[in-house]
This record gives sequence, C-alpha cells and structure tokens, in this order.
Amino acid sequence: MPPLSTRWLLSLRPSIRPPRLFIGPLCPVYRQRTFTTSFPAYASNAPNIIQEFRLRDYQEECIQAVIKSIENGHKRLGISLATGAGKTVIFTQLIDRIKSESPGTADQTMILAHRRELVEQAARHCTNAYPSKTIEVEMGNMHASGTADITIASIQSITSGDRIDKFNPELFKLILVDEAHHIVAPMYMKTLEHFGLDQKNPSSPILVGVSATFSRADGLRLGSAIDELVYHRDYVDMIGDKWLSEVIFTTVDSKADISKISSGKNGDFQTRELSEAVNTRQVNEVTVRSWLAKASERKSTLVFCVDLSHVSGLTETFRKHGIDARFITGETPKVERAECLDAFKRNEFPVLINCGVFTEGTDIPNIDCIILARPTRSRNLLVQMIGRGMRLHPKKKNCHIIDMVSSLATGIVTTPTLFGLDPSELVEKASVNDMSEIKERAAVLEGAERKNVTFVDYDSVFDLIADTSGERHVWSISQHSWVQISPEKWILSGPNGTYIRLEKGMERDEGKFVAWEIRALPKGVSKSPFAKPRLLLEATTFADAVHGCDSYASDTYPRLLILRSQSWRRGPPTDGQLQFLNKIRGNDSKLTADDITKGKAADMITKLRHGARGRFASIDADRKRKERRAELLDEKKNMIKLREKVAVGPLLG
Repeated sequence: MPPLSTRWLLSLRPSIRPPRLFIGPLCPVYRQRTFTTSFPAYASNAPNIIQEFRLRDYQEECIQAVIKSIENGHKRLGISLATGAGKTVIFTQLIDRIKSESPGTADQTMILAHRRELVEQAARHCTNAYPSKTIEVEMGNMHASGTADITIASIQSITSGDRIDKFNPELFKLILVDEAHHIVAPMYMKTLEHFGLDQKNPSSPILVGVSATFSRADGLRLGSAIDELVYHRDYVDMIGDKWLSEVIFTTVDSKADISKISSGKNGDFQTRELSEAVNTRQVNEVTVRSWLAKASERKSTLVFCVDLSHVSGLTETFRKHGIDARFITGETPKVERAECLDAFKRNEFPVLINCGVFTEGTDIPNIDCIILARPTRSRNLLVQMIGRGMRLHPKKKNCHIIDMVSSLATGIVTTPTLFGLDPSELVEKASVNDMSEIKERAAVLEGAERKNVTFVDYDSVFDLIADTSGERHVWSISQHSWVQISPEKWILSGPNGTYIRLEKGMERDEGKFVAWEIRALPKGVSKSPFAKPRLLLEATTFADAVHGCDSYASDTYPRLLILRSQSWRRGPPTDGQLQFLNKIRGNDSKLTADDITKGKAADMITKLRHGARGRFASIDADRKRKERRAELLDEKKNMIKLREKVAVGPLLG
C-alpha cells in the first residue's frame, strides 16, 4: 500500500461517514483523517454500497453521439446539457465507454474543473462508479502521483508551478472538462497545450467538454479548443420530459437606474458601479416586498446579489421584515458555509442570500424559489442562476423565478429573453408553456403588423437615428454593437465597410431570419463598392440567428470593432462624426462632444448609411396620409351633421 501522504476529507465519500464533531450549536463538521489518494484503499472495504448508475435515455444518446463523433475522427468535442441533466454521470460513464487507441499504454483519464465543489463531486461519482480503479486528486495541498487511472484536478492547482509536468500526455486517453465555457481561459489553454490539445492533433487524447452555456461574454472563441458540438439538450426540453423541475417566472420592474454603468472586462456590468445602483434602500425594499407578495410561502429561496455590500443590504432588509435570511459569500469560512448550507437544505430558514458562490456546480435540489437581484448582460450567468432551481425534489412542485428587471436600454438579459421574447415583456407567474404561448401570440401579432405596417412617428430623421429603443431586444441577446435599421433589419458593422445584415424573411420565407455578409471591395476593383451578398445562415428564431451571426463575427472581425463594451465607444466623438451628424440636424442647435459618445455617433451614422433617410421619408409620408385621412373624415362628419340638422324655414333645393 502506498504511504499515507495525502489528507482527504471523508465527506467526499458519503456512504462512509466518520464521527461528527460539534463546535457550538448546530455546527457539524467532518473529522479529518489521513488517507492515501488511492480511493480503492478504502472503497474495497465496502463493495456492497457502490452505486450502480442507471442512465436516462438522453444520457445514453449523448454517450453514443460522443462515440460516433470519435469514430468519425474528431477529438475535441463539446456537450451542451442543461443544468441538472447529470453531466457528472455522463462524465464517469465515458471513462469506460471511450476506448484507448493504445490499450495498456494510454489508459489514464483526467477530469478538469475550476471549483472545489466540482472536483469533490467528480471524485464521489468516480469512486462509486469505479471501485477497482485508482483515483487521485490534484487540488490545493493534495498532490496526485500522475500515474492513477483517474485524476481529478483543479485547474488552478494543476497549472501552478511545475505540477503539470508529472502527467505524461502519452499515458492519457481522455481529458474531461467540466463547465467547459471556461475552456479558452489561459489556465485551461496552458493545460490543453501540455496534452497536445491546443490545436487539432491526431495523436492527442480525446477531449470532451460539458457546459450548460456554450458561449462566452468576453468574445473569446470556443472554437480554438472545441471542434464540434456533438449533443445538445435544452432545459425547456428537459422540463417537458419531466427530467427537470417545472419553472414559473415573474418579472418585476425594480426601478434601478443602471443606464450609466460601464462594462467590466468580461462585457458584463462593472461590479462596484452596479452594486451602487441596485443596493439602495428603495430597490432592496421592492425586492423583499415582491418576494413577500409573490413567494412568501416558498420554503427555500436562493437570492443572487452583486457583491458583499449588496448581500449585507438585502439581508438586513429581509430581516427588517421579520424573515430569517442568512448569507454565504466567497469569504464565508468552509465550516460555517457547510453548516449554513446543511441548515438550508433541512428547511430551517427560508432565504439564503449569496454572491458569486452558487452560480455553478452546486447541487441544492430543494430550492423552490430564486430571486435574481443582480442585473446582467450575460445569458450564461442568467441560465446558470436559474439552473440552481431546476433540479427535481420530492417536496417541490416547481421553482418560482423572480427576476428584478432594471433599465432595459442598457442591454440587460431577462428571463423572457431566454424564450426569444422582448426583454421588456413583464410576466406574472408564467410557466414554460405560458412563455412559449406568449411567444406564439407575439409572432401572430408580428405577422399581422407585417400586413398592416405601423410606424413610430418621428419629428425629424435625426430623432429616428437617435432612437435606440429598437436595439433593446438584440442587445439583450448579444454583446456586439448591432444597430436596428428597421423593424425587420439589423446591421453589425465590420472592418473597412464590410457588414453583416440580418433580416426577417420575405413572404416566401416568412417566419425565418436570414443573415448575409456584404464585403466591401477595394476602390477601382468594381463599379460597385460591395461584393455580391453572401448567405451566412437561416434560422427559425431571432435569438438563434443573432447567436449564429455573433459566432461568425467573433471568428472573422476584430473584437475592437464589434464589441459594445470596448472603451473607445464611451469616448468623445470625432470632429468628422460631429460635422456629419450636425448636417442632418440642419438649423437645430449643434451637437457638441458633451452631447454624444463616439459609439453612439457611429451607430447613428450606420443607420443613416443603411437607409434611415428613406425610412423617415416613408414614415413621414405615412403620417401625412393619416393626417389627410383624418381631415377628410372630419369633413365628411361635418357634412353629415349639416345634412342631419333639422331647422324651421324654407327647404333648400
């Protein structure tokens, strides 16, 4: 037996429970004991408690899709699974189902994760699934030997110093990555490079990454690490098939003003500024009163906040109303965190408030209500947060998501956005089916409007190009600087005059969205300044179309040009921009550098270059026709009144 060199918490193996110590009231912790990192050293002592996994139908489908893709020659694969779909079960099953290309030589497996909870969860599953294999952990002060059948590693630890050097890439058949939307971060790419997976390599191990949210808010391209997405199972499908809990949604206008908050490095709101905007007495009061009115009967509510200050303010507001609200943050000591979490799971208090702790890799199935008290531009973060409440639990019928909606003009993502609805859509206890029906009704209304077009009245073409209300929907879906040209056309500008045009299909393609790339040609090459439009994609939903265009743009255009979060967009406009726009204003007071940003000016000029003048002329002509029809109708009514007037005296004619 190897020397007892590594400390390990027996809590990783729930079936073998050590004695508990109690430090003060209700404070259970597990006693630490020294064991080798080779799990079978004690797993073999209790073979009768090893769990047998019974795969769900879609889990088997997923495994078969991975195997088929490998047989077709692919080596860097992605799996898209909703939170709660059992990705760890699939992970562990893949270890035996994926065969080595060099049996007897390359038989090892590495599982990579970025959070302690994910590492511990994978260790538990692997121990139960493979009692005859050696299983080691590389995390913190736990050092693996590099020769185990299965190694579960924290990405922070394996990339620290020279710890990765003991893992010989030639001995590995499989690398599994949990929460793989992080996979293009520097630490992951360093690890992939060590195993020959930073690019396509026929002699590398197989790479399989799993995530519920395969997209990046910071614009980094996942395609640099993953070649093919082989399986997708959406949470809406999972709910419909009863594999996830039913969810109902309520959106509440919090009245928080986040219109002037700058963006952070990842494209989401800057944390400190966001906290100052939402952590006010008024907004916290609206949040708590909304919970009292809509969900006070719920037993286990999880609240997501911006930062420690917001956690403190919201906890205090709940307690002021007599609600036993407690909190966990990244700074909460591990023992205290475990005690609080255990009490929450036992329904000893109704509200648990957190910031940045429970967005990923946390299994609390009893959660029956979630309050989204932090606005976000990140669809990934929104999905991760609501995913905490989607796990099945025998004592809950559904999970109530209360989304505290803020300023829509800033491009926030709201729960209606996930169903392809306008983010300004406010809903009251709407189920997944309800949201789908709202979307269908919206589509019907949109179709009616296409046949009987209505316009917003603008006093001038400048008012039209200055209006950004049309961009709210696309900005809630995308981090890129899309501009809405008309109710059914959007433009994303690229380098040197090249652009992507997304539009709603014409009559023959009604219901579809179509995207084209129009490339600018060098001067003198052709009479036309542009090449023939090239079809990029067709999609049945607006969200899918935008995401497809964004994926192409991220791979093709400089981030500096297309991301709305770029700092240049917040700077002052150029003299050329001001001169161009002031010509449009005519005799009105002239714009100055204090009136508009460089990004706003660029968007307005894009609207002008893509037909704003023509659109205004149509709107203005339509308004004049309406006014003339109204005048004629008034004249007709007056004539009728004159004819119907009865007066004593001679009759005329």
